[in-house]
Amino acid sequence: MALKFQRLQRWQISQKFIPPNRKAPQTTAGGGSRGGSCFLENKETSTPLMPPNKLGLTFAERPTFYWFVPQMPVQTAHFSLLEDERILYETTFKLPNQSGIIGFTLPAKASSLKVGKKYHWYMSIACSSEELAEEISVDGWVERIQPTADLLKQIARTNPKQRSQVYARAGIWYEVLHTLVQQRLTDPGDRTVMANWKALLESVGLNDLVSKPLVNSWNAKTK
Repeated sequence: MALKFQRLQRWQISQKFIPPNRKAPQTTAGGGSRGGSCFLENKETSTPLMPPNKLGLTFAERPTFYWFVPQMPVQTAHFSLLEDERILYETTFKLPNQSGIIGFTLPAKASSLKVGKKYHWYMSIACSSEELAEEISVDGWVERIQPTADLLKQIARTNPKQRSQVYARAGIWYEVLHTLVQQRLTDPGDRTVMANWKALLESVGLNDLVSKPLVNSWNAKTK
């Protein structure tokens, strides 16, 4: 039993996210406003699954974005992706009927991300259908980079269940998060996966989201 506990501890330590030496561009966008009509009495608010500086690296042409969304009376959210303040892609998607972590993958019809470019994204929810309704909005950044040959070799020879550790140590946020989400969906009872999930979120200050369920996390459905 002691050996098993020590092994689990090593998994947790290795799963901590090591942020790259990058800063997200400065923006005047706030973290989102909240109106009483949007949220129920539990006082939870929409939260992006992102590091503290709101910038995440990815290898993917079309990454998946994740947020925690509380239960609320509205049914749709709006997603937009900007390149140099120009809207590159936008859509609306359906919100789940319960609170939890949702994901949205850029579809094939969206332009693929270019290597070396930073993109600003927003996820917003209108509190009602009225034209002047208050809106809550969260934002973040994504930058696509090219993996080095050594990192590709390391990923290829690593056991799939431990691959998230490689991404975490390399500072590739969108890949480590997506990998762990997929592992949770595939085997929700795996204690090692849950330990990795807990260590990753706590390492970036998202402690409150560790126990939140995955709701339609494979991909939010666009309208």
